[in-house]
Amino acid sequence: MRIAFSPCPNDTFVFHAWVHGLLPGAPELDVTYADIDITNNLATRPDGPEVLKISYAALPWVLSEYALLPCGGALGRGCGPLVLTKNSASETRDPAVLSGRRVAVPSERSTAYLLFRLWAAQNVPGGVGEIIVLPFHEIMPAVRDGAVDAGLVIHEARFTYPSYGLSLLTDLGSWWESDTGLPIPLGAIIAHRSLDLEAIAGWVRSSVEYAWAHPEASREYVLHHAQELSPEVAQAHIDLYVNEFTANLGEEGYAAVTALLSRAAQEGLVPEVDLAKLR
Repeated sequence: MRIAFSPCPNDTFVFHAWVHGLLPGAPELDVTYADIDITNNLATRPDGPEVLKISYAALPWVLSEYALLPCGGALGRGCGPLVLTKNSASETRDPAVLSGRRVAVPSERSTAYLLFRLWAAQNVPGGVGEIIVLPFHEIMPAVRDGAVDAGLVIHEARFTYPSYGLSLLTDLGSWWESDTGLPIPLGAIIAHRSLDLEAIAGWVRSSVEYAWAHPEASREYVLHHAQELSPEVAQAHIDLYVNEFTANLGEEGYAAVTALLSRAAQEGLVPEVDLAKLR
């Protein structure tokens, strides 16, 4: 079975057991490790993998062919995307500094960018200027080096951005949580509708449970793919993004996804979604 997910610690932690044949009865996986911008696009192709990790923001374009699985993804609190600049902290608290500026984002169909667009519509007078799509690990160096004026970052950048000399303009997760009272839907696991979705969800959940039960088993695999992260940062990444919603979206998780996609559709940022297809 073909699967595509990122090399980030949360994804490799979640899928370690399945990738390494540790789940009885689960099919062997042919893995593509790819940045979220790539997996979002793979899901739109007729020959795309059977199972993928994509942004929740990309769901409206693929729900006719793929189903959202109720486990394995990234959704939570205190884990939202950050908007960073290289200005001093005292200068960066005013969102107006982004008016007409160049901003790097990890994908035009990422949840991070969708949240950014919703936030900017309320907070940036006249709107931002040019949007530049970069792999997420290239965004902070681009801000530091002046190639862009600001960067929208995800994942472990939450822990490492001070080492690049960058300052926080806003935490979009905190903005979303205060605005809606709901957790932030970031990354979704989807599977082709032609497959046995219940079985696939069961293997994903079993892989999550194995990871929690044997946290040391995946350490070497996680660090191999972690793009030179320290073990401490990789573990902090896992602790933040692999949580109760990874095992089961539940009613609160589905409510968060519904709120995000419904609000975005009302703003004309994504196509209207048949909410019945989310379950």
